[in-house]
Amino acid sequence: MPTPGQIHEGLAAIANQWSGVAILWHVAIGGLLAGLLLESWPTRRNLALLLALPLASVCVFAWLVHNPFNGTLFAAGAVALAVIGAQLPRAASRRAPAPWAMAGFALIAFGWVYPHFLESGSWLRYLYAAPVGLVPCPTLAVVTGFALLAGGLDSRAASLTLATLGLFYGLFGVFGLGVHLDAVLIVGAAALATMALRITTPRSSA
Repeated sequence: MPTPGQIHEGLAAIANQWSGVAILWHVAIGGLLAGLLLESWPTRRNLALLLALPLASVCVFAWLVHNPFNGTLFAAGAVALAVIGAQLPRAASRRAPAPWAMAGFALIAFGWVYPHFLESGSWLRYLYAAPVGLVPCPTLAVVTGFALLAGGLDSRAASLTLATLGLFYGLFGVFGLGVHLDAVLIVGAAALATMALRITTPRSSA
């Protein structure tokens, strides 16, 4: 596994060299969020598959900077979420009760403007080029936020998969890399784990 310094350098390189890809991810995430706000919700199955895509994207960029640890973990996370999602009902996903939904929106906003690693001459650049879809923590924040917003996809397995990844990378970010703002991801992942434990049977599609 690379040293913390090498990991930090690799993540910074990804964030700054591939900011154009981050902009595309912002557009995609904004489109999904707009659809949810307009009550155009995808099925639980499709939402799980959509949320697996940014994890796969992080996997690709991790391998590009020769970080097999992140590459392997995010590949496993993307595959696990896709496999779990493929088995979910085709019923439409729904917005979680207000406290959970608010936590989800807050976590998406955090990942959307995540300021670490990106070299910016203006704070405005964080609004459209923060490294979501490129590096682990902002990506997991956004994906975890959508999961919270959608009631954990009514899937304990999907929720715990994301919560486990979020807790690991949040703790590593804070204590391994010294990125203290990753404490937000720890809180969000803990909230999703709590939600997962409350999930019993899927809600009906009515």
